[in-house]
Amino acid sequence: MTTATVDDVSSDHGTAVGSGRAFAWMLVITGAAGVLAAWIITLDKFRLLENPNYKPGCSLNPIVSCGNIMKSEQASVFGFPNPMLGLVTYGMVIAIGVALLSGARFRRWYWLGLNAGTLFGVGFCTWLMYQSLYHINSLCLWCCLAWVATIVMFWYVTSHNVRKGLLRAPGAVERFFAEFTWVVPVVHIGIIGMLILTRWWDFWMS
Repeated sequence: MTTATVDDVSSDHGTAVGSGRAFAWMLVITGAAGVLAAWIITLDKFRLLENPNYKPGCSLNPIVSCGNIMKSEQASVFGFPNPMLGLVTYGMVIAIGVALLSGARFRRWYWLGLNAGTLFGVGFCTWLMYQSLYHINSLCLWCCLAWVATIVMFWYVTSHNVRKGLLRAPGAVERFFAEFTWVVPVVHIGIIGMLILTRWWDFWMS
């Protein structure tokens, strides 16, 4: 897939900028994946608060254990369960995607704001990954879905903004994103997969 198939609407630097339908659908789908993950984790968190012995459905073994993640301090960084933040932010992404499908066009500050939001999201997910792998010592499958959705979202939004001239970058970077945007999230997700594989190599091989 080339980036041209994801976003094929030419930019108008002086006014508002829209997007192609594939790019808009990408926002809707990744946002929906994030909402789904956040919703299920939120429900399980409430059940866990009601019954400390409750075992979430995705607690499959000592490593793949959503329950361990939900009971950790890192699961409520801002004073409330992290997935509640996801319900709001991923919902906003869906709304933006639907608006673009309807023909909406946004100003540069709006696109940069979306880029900043997805940057915060991928940064927060990276921190949660590190905590999950090296401090909590457990994985949550629904969290992994949210991580993947956020990574794809961030890189495609960044690519869109670079190629439209909304985010300044060298010409080589623009040309790369014009053809090979898909490579970056694939490599990013692949690195995380390798970290997960090597972190519990003995367990996976046993």
